[in-house]
Amino acid sequence: MRTEISADKVKGDFLEKVEELSGQSIWACYQCGCCSSGCPVAEEMDLLPNQVIRYVQLGLEEELLSSKTIWLCASCFQCFSRCPRGIDISKIMDALRQMAMEGGVDRFGPVEISPSELAKAPQQVLVTVVRKLSA
Repeated sequence: MRTEISADKVKGDFLEKVEELSGQSIWACYQCGCCSSGCPVAEEMDLLPNQVIRYVQLGLEEELLSSKTIWLCASCFQCFSRCPRGIDISKIMDALRQMAMEGGVDRFGPVEISPSELAKAPQQVLVTVVRKLSA
């Protein structure tokens, strides 16, 4: 897969909308990787948390909104607690999920959780679903 990066994408409305919805400064991230190294679900993600930030910085909206990472984020705040710049990536993930849902994409809703999965799921999964739906 080849990804095109242009000045129009980098300076586009996507980054501004993510910052507005999340309340986070995307350009404050200097890609130290602390967020990714502490993420408990990083192994399952197709993009690490720091890569999500870089994709936002580069204006790669389509790639991000089709990523499974934004749906896997557990909103555990481990990334936020490790970030030397105080960036709350869970809020950015919330913003990206909201944008994806506005575009008609929803990969994880409460009705999709079977009772057997629900019995095994950590409580944080339910909190994440509620946060997603209230974004």
